[in-house]
Amino acid sequence: MKKVYFGIKYYPDNRNRSLIEAFEKKFQECGWESYCVVRDLEQWGKNHFDPEAIMLDTFARIDSSDLVMIDVSEKGIGLGIEAGYARAKEIPLFVTIREGLEVSTTVKGIADRVITYKDIADINFSV
Repeated sequence: MKKVYFGIKYYPDNRNRSLIEAFEKKFQECGWESYCVVRDLEQWGKNHFDPEAIMLDTFARIDSSDLVMIDVSEKGIGLGIEAGYARAKEIPLFVTIREGLEVSTTVKGIADRVITYKDIADINFSV
């Protein structure tokens, strides 16, 4: 089973929870096991950690992943850190973005694959 680290813009009010859950459903359809900090470590806000603990967990999870998937439909400094760390560790990096939006040239330059989507259900993750 492929282990995937999934990074997405963090919101304290979990306004993108349904988006995260839609990605998780797609990962499960592929037979992949995914990890997302807000869902798995913080349990949708039930658990709170200082920033250093979150980043230590993030790096450890990326290190143990077969693939890093970052959704850059909404910008976030943490997403760039996660993407750069994956590239530095030579872990395959897939970047997803909603149709009509643009991936930064920096992230595009380090991504192994950029996947544009209108509907998550239609994404084809096959290489």
